[in-house]
Amino acid sequence: MTHSVQLLGISNAIVDVLANVDPAFLDSIGAPPGSMTLIDQEQARDIYSKMGPATEMSGGSVANTVAGFANLGGTAAYIGKVRNDQLGDIFNHDMQSLGVDIRLPAATDGAPTARSHILITGDGQRTMQTYLGACLELALADITAATVGNPQLILLEGYVWDIAEGPALAKKAAEIARNNGSSVSLSLSDSYCVERHRDSFEDFVRNDADIVVADEDEIHALLDTDNIDDAVAKLVDYGKLFAVTRSEKGSVIVQGDTRVEQSATRVEKVVDSTGAGDAYSAGFLFGWANGKTFSECAQYGTTCATKVIQQLGARIEKGLRLEGVN
Repeated sequence: MTHSVQLLGISNAIVDVLANVDPAFLDSIGAPPGSMTLIDQEQARDIYSKMGPATEMSGGSVANTVAGFANLGGTAAYIGKVRNDQLGDIFNHDMQSLGVDIRLPAATDGAPTARSHILITGDGQRTMQTYLGACLELALADITAATVGNPQLILLEGYVWDIAEGPALAKKAAEIARNNGSSVSLSLSDSYCVERHRDSFEDFVRNDADIVVADEDEIHALLDTDNIDDAVAKLVDYGKLFAVTRSEKGSVIVQGDTRVEQSATRVEKVVDSTGAGDAYSAGFLFGWANGKTFSECAQYGTTCATKVIQQLGARIEKGLRLEGVN
């Protein structure tokens, strides 16, 4: 079957607002270093007014992966909700400039576009203050045969389950995928998200997903395990393709009885850890979409993650060389 694009992302559409700050700034807004805190619209305005120079770009976990996938040379599309405001314009223009097909028009009413203030201290640690706004208004009605189309692969993020109609729209997307011969992948987002929706995630992984990308903490939350060997033993039973990132321990790829270990690449200095997992997903899924071996997919993911942690921001820029591709 001929697919319209290789990858379609469905997720929370968030504008990343990145700025370098000192610890005193975090103290002034009451943000524990390294934390991720949900804030309201008024708090978002207050933090933005206090920030110095910032970089604004399309963000959110799966949106970062889609952008990275496009910059690696893949074809991609995206479904997420933004408002027709300044930040909504930034999100859509940024994604479209990368060649990503935006499948939903900006909303003309409702909450403002979501934004995440990513505050980066000198040690490369990120502290996030996030206003979810319009992204929570993504609805079941937005997922149709027309908006989904027939991509080679759909990528959903776990945070979609926090949206009122999220579990239902995820199931609908998976149903459309099955009818169109598309595969379905799921990013588990974070361990707390897994804990909030564990039973629903378990059902989706067993019955709807073909590929799961997650870090080690997320997999342990899903499986109720506390070491990687026990987790892998349980993953075998699912028969799905799992890519599990382990920070400095690299990653492990599991499908049935197949297990592939990939070492991490040592770096001298971590500039910004924002989006390392998103970048790994972009590289791994780019390899998968282009028929590469599991080992090659893991190498691509590692290359992308290593590049991203040595720069400001979560974006894989065009020109990154992947062995055997560029």
